[in-house]
Amino acid sequence: MGKETSDRIQTSLLNSAEKKLLVKLAGMQPSWVTSDFLTWLGVVAAVLYAVSCWLAQYNVNFLWLASFFLVLNWYGDSLDGTMARVRQTQRPKYGFFIDHSLDALTTCLFCMGLGLAPVMRLDLSLLIMGGYLCMSIYTYLSTIIMDRFRLTYASLGPTEARLIIIGVFILYIFNPWPDVSVEIPVFHAAWTVYDFVGAAVALILYSLYISSMARDLKYLARIDPLPPFRKDK
Repeated sequence: MGKETSDRIQTSLLNSAEKKLLVKLAGMQPSWVTSDFLTWLGVVAAVLYAVSCWLAQYNVNFLWLASFFLVLNWYGDSLDGTMARVRQTQRPKYGFFIDHSLDALTTCLFCMGLGLAPVMRLDLSLLIMGGYLCMSIYTYLSTIIMDRFRLTYASLGPTEARLIIIGVFILYIFNPWPDVSVEIPVFHAAWTVYDFVGAAVALILYSLYISSMARDLKYLARIDPLPPFRKDK
């Protein structure tokens, strides 16, 4: 449920195919399935995903269940706005508020789930969470100030992010690589291959945040220049 009056910038790799699929799925839903129902379905799925990740500490096969709940989260989170548009029941202000308020919660659950699972260090998953939330805040500021609602960065969006997490889970199930780790004295702990991947993802997120902010600051300085100094008499 995005802000309908803003230019929606969506350049993800799967955008075209995903749009067609979502429109088709929206037309197949029974009347009792509403946009709000789908929104809350996505939130419940995110909670169950985090619980499944925590349970994976005791049995790695719970990562399969976590992956399923990621798909269910995609179903609810991605279909709610399409459903509103197909049925012409958009509520731009209400939808924008509830959708992105809950997006902040689900983002935290996604990242905490990574850290609660045996896949990655919790501190690194929280670092990723901080980077993602920085990008989210930047997106909302761009929407308000420049009327540009950017949904993707570097051709990646939420759907691609979910698929990457699922891919990492499947890879971990079959290749946990417990013997591949590097001792880093600064952190007094061993890092696995997955930890280095997490650190790289965090670095990319913060780099995107800083570079995007620097670019838009130049643009805003040009369209909103500093007024000439006036010395009052």
